[in-house]
Amino acid sequence: MSGDGAGPEAAEENLRPLRTDLRPVVEAVREADAAAFVAVGDRFDDDLRFLTRFSGPDRPYALVVVPGDPVGRAVLCAPALFREQAEREFVAAARDADGEFHDGIGREIRTDRVGDHAGERAAGVVDDLADGANAAAEGDGPTVLAPASIPHDAAVYLERADNDLTSTDVVADARARKTPAEVDRVRRVQRAAVAGMARAEAVLAESGVTDTTAEKSKRDRRPPLRWEGEPLTTERLRREVNRVLTALGVRNAGNTVIGAGPSAADLHYVGDDPIRPGETVLLDVSPRGPDGYYGDTTRTFVVDGDGGWERRAYVAVEAAREAALAEIEPGVPAKTVHGEAAAELAAYGFDPNADEGEAGFTHGTGHGVGVSLHEGPSLSGAGELRPGHVVTVEPGVYDPEIGGVRLEDLILVTDDGYEILAEYPFGIVPGADPA
Repeated sequence: MSGDGAGPEAAEENLRPLRTDLRPVVEAVREADAAAFVAVGDRFDDDLRFLTRFSGPDRPYALVVVPGDPVGRAVLCAPALFREQAEREFVAAARDADGEFHDGIGREIRTDRVGDHAGERAAGVVDDLADGANAAAEGDGPTVLAPASIPHDAAVYLERADNDLTSTDVVADARARKTPAEVDRVRRVQRAAVAGMARAEAVLAESGVTDTTAEKSKRDRRPPLRWEGEPLTTERLRREVNRVLTALGVRNAGNTVIGAGPSAADLHYVGDDPIRPGETVLLDVSPRGPDGYYGDTTRTFVVDGDGGWERRAYVAVEAAREAALAEIEPGVPAKTVHGEAAAELAAYGFDPNADEGEAGFTHGTGHGVGVSLHEGPSLSGAGELRPGHVVTVEPGVYDPEIGGVRLEDLILVTDDGYEILAEYPFGIVPGADPA
């Protein structure tokens, strides 16, 4: 682990207040000549979590944002039993030291009509606050913006109340560029992720090879490694990683992916396989912090390897990673980063456009990370990189009959380049000093 080695608990004291600027939402409403913006979901809805910073219940609640004087108003329709928490997280946390709302948008909690569906409650607030705005002609209802992911039943209730529902990308766009406070959270959980990786590497370095046969064919797989007197498996290794994550105050969220041998070619393997000498062990650690932000890091190791396919694949992926990083700066088309990584893998003889289940590079070079593990921007998609984007860089190559190699870091795009959030050394041999 690089830097001063400070874990999440050490960084906690210096975290900046986590707040969401709702002015882009208000601007989107105005530009669309709409009456309001509505989001409906529960504590598992990442858009709503981002907009409100309210970690509420597992049943639906709603947010309504309307333009106003001077800026706008935001109403959170919360369950009555969660009013105190909502006041604290949605209202009080959005105030500056002088008591004013940080973005000029007034916030309030409403707990009336708690027996109604969240969509009905949102429609009532729109009717109360919009005051007939956006009526293109007599008898027409107002236009209401909503994320494309709004639940179908909530959309039905809003439309039954004579609202014209239109989807908007304003939330996805806002989430893509992280504030310094959001970067604080990502960096904190990423430090925990690399600490978990360090534990996994240590276990692999401590494991023993029991097979002394000099030559083994690919089909004649060697006995598993042993660690602390028992065979080492992906599940045992996963538990060691997850213990570290828990101790550092983050959740593994079911995202500690570890594959060995052929299962290392499975991008999301969470099963239990023996870990054998000479085979790739791919570890993808993606925990979630207490404020909802994720980390994401991947390394690949081989214990007692013979320098065959695994070594060639590792060298190719390292080169692809360097080629991708060399392209990262503001204004660069995101797909350029993927193109350079793919071209480098092709130069080493790997198929850069392989389909899932085939041998080669089967996925994009990276994706955004924030309150969702996968969010915008995509390094294979449209658009340009901008300061504040937090993205993975994770080229990889796979052979379903042999294994897989992937190397992944989490990158913050800065004004003049990029920063790796919590570095971790590279090396295919666990425990060896990096070159």
